[in-house]
Amino acid sequence: DLSESTNEAVRGTDKTVLDLTREASALVASAISGIGDPFAIHGFSSDGRQDVRYFRFKDFGQPMDGDVKGRLAGMRGGLSTRMGAAMRHGAHHLRQRSERHKLLLVLTDGEPADIDERDPHYLRSDAGKAVAELRKDGISAYCLTLDPEADRYVSRIFGPTNYTIIDKVERLPEKLPMLFANLTK
Repeated sequence: DLSESTNEAVRGTDKTVLDLTREASALVASAISGIGDPFAIHGFSSDGRQDVRYFRFKDFGQPMDGDVKGRLAGMRGGLSTRMGAAMRHGAHHLRQRSERHKLLLVLTDGEPADIDERDPHYLRSDAGKAVAELRKDGISAYCLTLDPEADRYVSRIFGPTNYTIIDKVERLPEKLPMLFANLTK
């Protein structure tokens, strides 16, 4: 999730949500590289239904090298969070893979939202439908959310056991590698 809200400072620190997301992504990438599993790092933001922006920082098969690290360093937050469409984009890339187990890990700081949709239930429902579509294709979707209010909606989107709420955002870089290890056991 590279929406505008990721530019906000984390209370009690000099870092933004995006800074912590970047750090956590680098830590998980190092851990995954160490065990040899293929992975990609992608991001998204949106400016309405017709303009979902999907960013590919690291693709499968690409080494975690200076180019990838440079793209991660260049991550910028902006616009909105049309999560369902972004998950469908990610699923497209995962469907091309031959691995038996496929995981789409969504890291977000809030619920689905966009400028052209006033009903929050619509975008939540769309995201939930995307999760169901992924499941039919054998892709597991898991959400790591930094939204302390996520109890209101996240289980309806991802299911009762497919999410974790990180209540102390500054702990994201330490929590994400442990979470990934548990998900890939």
